[in-house]
Amino acid sequence: MTHTVILRMEIFPEKSADFERTWREVGEAISREPDNLGQTLVRDTEQEGVYWVLTDWTDEPRFRAFELSPQHVEHRRRLAPYRRDGAMNVTEVIHRIRPVAATT
Repeated sequence: MTHTVILRMEIFPEKSADFERTWREVGEAISREPDNLGQTLVRDTEQEGVYWVLTDWTDEPRFRAFELSPQHVEHRRRLAPYRRDGAMNVTEVIHRIRPVAATT
C-alpha cells in the first residue's frame, strides 16, 4: 500500500524563489530513489510563505530508511536556511480515485 508523506513548510517569504529552486533540485535527486513514487510541491494561496510537499513511497519502512540516510540528511541541510517552521505527517493511502474519462 502506498504511503504519502505530507510536509508543511513555512518558508521565509523573501527566500521563496531560492527555496523553490533548491526544492526542485532536491526533489529531482529524491525522484531517483527506487522506492520514491513521485512528489509534488504546492504553495498555499492563503498563507504567505507556506508550502506543502506531498511525496509518495512504496511503503513506510522504505521511506523511514531513506529519511535517515546520509543523502537525505544532506537534502534537509540544503533546505534548512529557507525554513521558519514545519511539520511532517506520514499517511497511508486508503483510496485513490482516478478521473473517469467523460463520454459524449
